[in-house]
Amino acid sequence: MGEGSERRRISVLGSTGSIGVSTVDLLKQQADSIQVRALVGGRNAVLLAEQARELNAELAVLNDEQHYEELKERLAGTGVKVAAGRQAVIEAGALEADWTMAAITGAAGLAPTLEAVRNGHQVALANKEALVCAGNVMLEAVRDAGAELLPVDSEHNAIVQSLGGADMSLVEKIVLTASGGPFRRSTKEEMAKATPEQALKHPTWSMGAKITIDSASMANKGLEVIEAARLFDLPEHQIDVLVHPQSVVHGMVCFRDGSFVAQMGTADMRIPIAHTLASPTRMQTKCERLDFVKLGRMEFEAVDEERFIPLRLARQVLRAGGVAPTVFSAANEIAVEAFLAGKIRFLGIGELIDASLQAMPENPVPISLEDVYHWDEMGRELARTQMKRMADHA
Repeated sequence: MGEGSERRRISVLGSTGSIGVSTVDLLKQQADSIQVRALVGGRNAVLLAEQARELNAELAVLNDEQHYEELKERLAGTGVKVAAGRQAVIEAGALEADWTMAAITGAAGLAPTLEAVRNGHQVALANKEALVCAGNVMLEAVRDAGAELLPVDSEHNAIVQSLGGADMSLVEKIVLTASGGPFRRSTKEEMAKATPEQALKHPTWSMGAKITIDSASMANKGLEVIEAARLFDLPEHQIDVLVHPQSVVHGMVCFRDGSFVAQMGTADMRIPIAHTLASPTRMQTKCERLDFVKLGRMEFEAVDEERFIPLRLARQVLRAGGVAPTVFSAANEIAVEAFLAGKIRFLGIGELIDASLQAMPENPVPISLEDVYHWDEMGRELARTQMKRMADHA
């Protein structure tokens, strides 16, 4: 067997986003033992070309076809194949790889993630929609292919680490933690007047605009509750959420004997990514270590679901099942866009999601990716319609 064939085959879907950049940072430490099959980016040809050169990737793909020529020019003479467009992204996901990072956000990430799953290897999952919107479809594909889903979200990864391989029958409940975001101490009246600038000031994590607003509204924690139910096959009442402003404990498992096992670490996404990348072992990272003396104390609080409406709604759609989680996710995306554009107030995010869910004509169970796409678009359309009605009655 040649030297190249012994290397671990790696693909990164979403390499130019924040999760992808952290992943590439870790992969550079293992450059001699990996073979990078594909790097997929959005529209940043400069960064994608740099990553492809550094990792000697076989293929570099941009979702945005407008930047194809720029990418091609920047990688000329390197031997790296170049492609662009939605179909090219899906084909990159289908390439045989031992480990694939699935970090393309939104519905655009569903098809390439599903293709990666069908290869039957390890898929590090950072795309929330894969389990929130397409949970039935994705998990059935995982079972059929014998693939292994490795959660990248710090909370779900913390639960995996805290479980330590224990049987789920031994678990009484799991606990996901939330920083509380910028409005942890705000009154409902103050939140009603919150500006996008205030909502984007996250106290702990550095993230993109969409997920930062989701953190401020607790919609992200709602999505994570739905994900956790799918990943760990737990009913909604066995998934707790606690506000933990220090963001040191990322998740806990309470076992039936009363023992709590928690995973702790600094607020650095390279830690959960490294855990999935090295699974079932562990790898060295340059991440900052916790200093418990400097930390001094840790606080935990209950979540006020009267102020953070999206979390309450997420629990409702989890109990409802069917396509309700898909509509929740889609309506939330429209609501966040509207808030950032100044079209609705901050508390209007939860109100718009609620109105969209109540306007659903039916709630079937999605059995194909086409069903998911249909209801994702339906959720967006419902949200746009409800937003117009809310504006008319304002």
